[in-house]
Amino acid sequence: MLPAAGSKPVPQPSRQCLPGLRWLTGRIGEVRRQTGARGGEDRPQTPKGTSAVGHTNDYLTSVRSAIAADDTVLAEARTRLALVRNIAMNFPGALRTYASGSLRQHTVNHPVTDGDGGLVLNRVNYAKLGPEGGGETPTDVAADLCGLLGPEIRKTYPMARCGSSKRGPKITFGKPINGQDPSVDLVVALTRREGNGLWIPNLQMDRWEASDPEQHVALLASGNESLCRTRRRVIRLAKAWNKQWSNPAFSSFHLSALTLQHVTAGMSIATALHAVFDGGARFLATGCNTPDPAEVSEPLKLMKGVNRDVAVRRLRLAADAMADALEHDDDKSAVHAALHRVFRHYIDAPPEDKLASVVAALRSHRPVTTVTVGLPGPAVAVPPTRAYGGSQPR
Repeated sequence: MLPAAGSKPVPQPSRQCLPGLRWLTGRIGEVRRQTGARGGEDRPQTPKGTSAVGHTNDYLTSVRSAIAADDTVLAEARTRLALVRNIAMNFPGALRTYASGSLRQHTVNHPVTDGDGGLVLNRVNYAKLGPEGGGETPTDVAADLCGLLGPEIRKTYPMARCGSSKRGPKITFGKPINGQDPSVDLVVALTRREGNGLWIPNLQMDRWEASDPEQHVALLASGNESLCRTRRRVIRLAKAWNKQWSNPAFSSFHLSALTLQHVTAGMSIATALHAVFDGGARFLATGCNTPDPAEVSEPLKLMKGVNRDVAVRRLRLAADAMADALEHDDDKSAVHAALHRVFRHYIDAPPEDKLASVVAALRSHRPVTTVTVGLPGPAVAVPPTRAYGGSQPR
């Protein structure tokens, strides 16, 4: 049995969070006021003495090109999700299906791994299901749904398999395209009797959680096309930045929420990305968690294994580097150096930094390889030597 409705209410903000929440509420209000504004009006200021578009924008464009998803694979992922949704509508008690997540929001980076969607069930058909019913888990329902999906999907994808995930069925297809084989995750959702959004299961934690994935999509698509396009590009860049660590601090949805809060109409991609890093660092430093943009689920937590100080430090360093790039937007070398600090996996270190690394390696009194100092050919150890020749005494 999963917890009954009301057994785990959304917590009220603590007193220490109130100043930060008031500031963030003002930011959200500003974003909402601007979602219908013309793209060029009320342009936020960039750091003093800079233009909004220059070398910074050029380097960010190169990063976006490097992380761009394969259009053929994206189209295949959408086809697979559409197939699963169409078949799911034949399940008893199905009200509707929806698409959600990065695929629906057009914020997918390479590689394309999955497509997210949901099946909303009619509570009349499942009176014992959910926290406002009998509290039962949808495990059996998910198994029955797999019994429907698997055979039908295999008519098109003979190697397809239907298993389970955190929220419901997970379908793998066994048919790679351009080296990628996107799966489909289908949430088994239930309408809520009270409140907005849906009840969605957390089968790993054995509980139900309130969420509104359809409203999240609608919020990201609100406003004029220029604003929506900027949001999408900033989210993709933020996701690439976040994934440079073996232990990312933020989920993709968390980064989307930060973008909704801090990006306003008229911002360039560079100023918008700076706003996300800077605004996120400022707010998380207050000790509060990022609120759900749809105001339905609990505040968003950091990824497991990453504490708040680490997350804030990463955001602050990125924000400072973006500010440096914008401050020197007409200086290609300065922008290169600044953005390498943000996108070290996508923008090479400046030549002067590479030379400094070689000098430091040669001064380390430890053997280094020819590869370390940038020499071509197979790796060969270079023993440390004294200035007048001969091996370094040990």
